[in-house]
Amino acid sequence: MRWDELRDTDEHSQAAAPALFGTSAVTRTFDTPEFRGITFHEVRARSLVNKVPGASRMPFEWTVNPYRGCSHACVYCFARRTHSYLDLDTGTGFDTQIVVKVNAPELLRKELSSPRWRGQHIAMGTNVDCYQRAEGRYRLMPGILTALRDYANPFSLLTKGTLILRDLDLLRSAAAVTDVGVSVSVGFTDEELWRTVEPGTPAPQRRLEVIRRLTEHGIPCGVLMAPVIPFLGDSPAQLRTTVRAIAAAGATSVTPLALHLRPGAREWYFHWLRRHHPHLVRHYEALYSGGAYAPKWYQRRITRQVHELAAEYGVGPSTPGAARRIGPEAAGPDEDGSGDGSTGTGADASAQVLSPEDRCTQLTLL
Repeated sequence: MRWDELRDTDEHSQAAAPALFGTSAVTRTFDTPEFRGITFHEVRARSLVNKVPGASRMPFEWTVNPYRGCSHACVYCFARRTHSYLDLDTGTGFDTQIVVKVNAPELLRKELSSPRWRGQHIAMGTNVDCYQRAEGRYRLMPGILTALRDYANPFSLLTKGTLILRDLDLLRSAAAVTDVGVSVSVGFTDEELWRTVEPGTPAPQRRLEVIRRLTEHGIPCGVLMAPVIPFLGDSPAQLRTTVRAIAAAGATSVTPLALHLRPGAREWYFHWLRRHHPHLVRHYEALYSGGAYAPKWYQRRITRQVHELAAEYGVGPSTPGAARRIGPEAAGPDEDGSGDGSTGTGADASAQVLSPEDRCTQLTLL
């Protein structure tokens, strides 16, 4: 495990099991409605900026994840498998056992200041959501965004959380000195489907409002339309309704992604499917018989339909990078007028603008 010391400072906390995090980690529960049934494991990480394995399909090399586990409880979340690395359950445990890297802001600042760091693009929201409910209490993201801004380090964010609106000013000030990309995940607008498949997330309409607010404040926002769920959210009428709503919210682009079911997520999703839609089990077994991803013909059909609808409603895909980048000219100067519109510290910053195809790959992560 990659955890350092954490001091117990609260009568409501207790030492976590040594087998998990060592004797210096702290386990907490909070008796408030939004956190009822959730256990937080507070740890002090030894490193925060993670290098993506070379064999990965992802077009970025570095990520930051201040949390592990996610109270969004999306039944399809690919990151469920990572909880098994901590000897934690990948089903309910993933939703309710949240690891919090309490020293994330200070650790990031230290790593960004290292002579070895070259200012490469950092992707966030690529494992679990940085703006899940835990962030409302632990407030790690303001410190993380401040560090990235102070070092003019390019970054991108993907979220389903409305809490990102709390950090609007920080996003704007960061965008004045480096490249910043923001995307919101909205796979469908069907509220009945949402209540069962994404029970811990803000409702789709609330996420669409986030897009509106970001756009109103000069922060262009792309949409990852994911997952498109076979047999439950992929009819032509459903796709049209979703793309129309995304366009109305002011999104700069829409990138569709069909549901994928990697090990860990696959088992939990089929458990959910048998409970809620048993008549679809055999259809899913056939559709995903080849592995984690839907067949190419299905993916191409969904992509074609969504792109045609997006064009009809005046939304991307657009030129490379447009959905992922906030230029300094879009955000304007800092509130105190000190922003100089410079483009960050690393020579790699401009290389992080992604093509629409790479954007689609990058955003497969939630």
